[in-house]
Amino acid sequence: MSHLFSLPPVSRRTWKVWHRNLVVFVRTWHVNFFPPLVEALLYLFAIGMGIGSYVKEIDGIPYINFIAPAILAIAVMNSAFFECTYGSYVRMYYQKSFDAMIATPLSIEDVIAGEILWGATRSVIYVIIMLPVLAAFGVISFPSALLAVPLAFLGGLMFAGIAMCFTAITPGIDTLNYPSFLFITPMALFSGTFFPLTLLPVGLQYFALAILPLTHLVAIMRMFTLPAFSLTILLHLAWIMAATAIFCIVAINLMRKRLIV
Repeated sequence: MSHLFSLPPVSRRTWKVWHRNLVVFVRTWHVNFFPPLVEALLYLFAIGMGIGSYVKEIDGIPYINFIAPAILAIAVMNSAFFECTYGSYVRMYYQKSFDAMIATPLSIEDVIAGEILWGATRSVIYVIIMLPVLAAFGVISFPSALLAVPLAFLGGLMFAGIAMCFTAITPGIDTLNYPSFLFITPMALFSGTFFPLTLLPVGLQYFALAILPLTHLVAIMRMFTLPAFSLTILLHLAWIMAATAIFCIVAINLMRKRLIV
């Protein structure tokens, strides 16, 4: 068990893997840049303006402004998680990209670290695309909202690490449906996204704060985009940084165990 938490040897070659994924992403830019634009608009119209017509304000904040940071946080979670589960599994098992890269001077640790970095980068790209859409509707505040970009990278690293842990232990690509529907979907609903965390029973509030990573990401994102800073940001950041370090280390070690036969 202790080897799961040992610091893996990762070299600068990690960026070669990151660059490879970036090149593939850019070649299909017309497919990859469209979803975050539509996602932002769908959330704004369906929930922000739809439900928002009944829920006028939350704690003195217009409802559409309240959910805007949650839209960004969910985009960070989904883009990193699905890139490092389904995307990484396809590259590992079906395309045999991992085998090809490991046949070069790249190590297993370099490949997996590169995948995690790419998952975080994809989160940043999604947030950069979505920010102008939200700004056009006047639901976020600049310049503090620009802090969402570096936060997207940190949050993306966390969810990419979590995703790679699931990828490492899944017996088949269909099994990835379980964390998607039993972990990601509930977290998108009960992490203070579309209603305040305080509306949940006290026990569930503590559970969300202790267990659900999205809770902390939403809280910080809301402070950046409203803006409404408080000292609790330090606690949320500490939780995310600790979780990111743990999950990324465990993910690389689990994937090494899986790929070495």
